[in-house]
Amino acid sequence: MRDDALKKDGRGYYTYVIELPPAWTPEGKRLRRRKVIRGKDRAAVRRKAVKAENELLERGDLTTDSLRTGQWFDMWLTRVEGEVRPTTYNGYKSVVKNHIVPGLGPTTLLDKITGDTIRRVYAKMAAAGKSSTYLLNAHRVMSTSFEDAVREGRLYRNPVKLVKAPRAAVLTLDVLSTEESIQLLEHVSTLDDGARWATGLLTGARRGEVIGLELERVGSVLDLSWQLQRLRRAKNGKPIAPADYEYRHIKGGLYWTRPKSNAGWRIVPLVDPLRSILERHIARMEPNEHGLLFTENGRPRDPDRDTKAWNELLATVFPGRNVRLHDLRHAAVDLLYEAGVPEDLIQEIVGHSTRAMSRAYKSKGNHDRLTAAMKQMAALVAPQAQTLNG
Repeated sequence: MRDDALKKDGRGYYTYVIELPPAWTPEGKRLRRRKVIRGKDRAAVRRKAVKAENELLERGDLTTDSLRTGQWFDMWLTRVEGEVRPTTYNGYKSVVKNHIVPGLGPTTLLDKITGDTIRRVYAKMAAAGKSSTYLLNAHRVMSTSFEDAVREGRLYRNPVKLVKAPRAAVLTLDVLSTEESIQLLEHVSTLDDGARWATGLLTGARRGEVIGLELERVGSVLDLSWQLQRLRRAKNGKPIAPADYEYRHIKGGLYWTRPKSNAGWRIVPLVDPLRSILERHIARMEPNEHGLLFTENGRPRDPDRDTKAWNELLATVFPGRNVRLHDLRHAAVDLLYEAGVPEDLIQEIVGHSTRAMSRAYKSKGNHDRLTAAMKQMAALVAPQAQTLNG
């Protein structure tokens, strides 16, 4: 420590400034960082300065403020809300507010978080009955947030990196068997909204993709390039979302949005029995101002109410079962596998592929393969599902 750098101002305070490694903004701008130690007791300031410089030599960096955990996560959530997809933000906010901040302690100083502090968060979540997958999600959210704090110089290291990530247990999903899928198709043939459930089961389309289908995107194929979602809106009435987030307004807080990845922009050949099911549905449906294929009393189907309707249907057809609406995708995949459809085509049909989308699937050759694949699955269920066609 240099004693000549210990300055006294006109109000009797001693100040010592330590230059720290610079920080960088996401745009690449260099930010100057300093650690300022101040007090009226010269000896006390000197002791703190010596300790800080020793820590700097040992760690290579120091924190520059004393933010509380609750303060930091409030700031971080506000910042990322317009930077990530709305569904991603909702996931961040839920785990932060319900588990991360309560587990860490909202008044805990950010730079006092240790590996043990992180482990206590996991222990509390596990004690509350949260799954290992949810614990792993909390781990990833904390790591992302604290990495931003490190980049800004608020932390000298990411405390999440001091602990091992929770291991995700092997989940046993409750999925419909082939026989149960056919039984479901037979049951929904008696329902006014039966075509909605048949579409999900026979294509593996997600909830938002099905209830967001427009008549103009139903023909010889189903165009699943948009999905229906509820979005939060800013005071100006526009959805809170990244600048490159594509959306079209439907009504109120409901919007058509693009799938989260290019692999989700897919075209599914429409073959019997689903083609006949949808033709029959379209022939008897009431037109609506939004051009939607499926509505609820002429209004867009609310995502939450759609899930509730599925749970009520499940309780009627398969009492005591816990098949999530999203897991109809698994049933669809099982049907495709059992029908002998090649794996690469299954990935294209249900949108599981992680490769960048190409235009190859629009080529004649690939379209024929996709159509043949859908016919293979249709042949598996068509004899038992004829009642759906009236």
